[in-house]
Amino acid sequence: MADKDTAPALLLHVGNLSYRYPNGQPALHDVTFDIAAGESVGLVGPNGAGKTTLLLHLNGLMPDDAALPSGENSNTDGAAITVAGLQISRRHLPEIRRQVGLLFQDPDDQLFCPTVGEDVAFGPLNLGLPVDEVKRRVVESLNAVGLVGYEMRGTQRLSFGERRRACLAGVLACQPSLLALDEPSSNLDPRSRRGFIELVKSLPAAKLIASHDLDMIVELCPRVMVLDHGRIQADGPTIDVLSNVRLMAEHGLEVPWRLRRNG
Repeated sequence: MADKDTAPALLLHVGNLSYRYPNGQPALHDVTFDIAAGESVGLVGPNGAGKTTLLLHLNGLMPDDAALPSGENSNTDGAAITVAGLQISRRHLPEIRRQVGLLFQDPDDQLFCPTVGEDVAFGPLNLGLPVDEVKRRVVESLNAVGLVGYEMRGTQRLSFGERRRACLAGVLACQPSLLALDEPSSNLDPRSRRGFIELVKSLPAAKLIASHDLDMIVELCPRVMVLDHGRIQADGPTIDVLSNVRLMAEHGLEVPWRLRRNG
């Protein structure tokens, strides 16, 4: 066990989170976990398990802003969700959304400015940063995702992989402590997928990666959680969890290829 003085600081705490959609359908049940600073954690499960719903809770997008109380206790059904020591509430939302960078599954749900540069600058500008600092972050973030010189490129003229990278640049420009990535490798061709994996691997922020790409999870995340029927069904070392044939079958998953070959 790591020495108490050297153990990574707690970054995210989710305690007893339960949530029902407005139509009454249950989505999450007593979800509890922690993520340390710099940790990379996979989130896997079948369609409809609640993965996206969970990610949306982490920066206050669910429940919607109108439902967020202005006080400290903002969490669904009395749950405790804290990011860098801050409970999610309306008054903390700007800082929470700076700390938690959410990458949507579909880039078209995230890109809304005419040019790449404007889109990447949107977050830092809304943080109230000086113009010179915003420009620096735009250049730095585009360089990090391999889109140097794309500032004036129209967002609708990008390939799917380029749009996903532009979205990530916009997230990185806010310098988050936690990246919440929703199916980041979906719809990417093999070369784009490999490039995106290497990019994500190089980022120092903590990561919570929801994905059906289990081979990618093995490569990026030492720890994985299995979410099914809105509950955390397993949480542990990735190789141990994802190589458990019975567990995987019970939750509509298959052992990833690289673990089959090594088994």
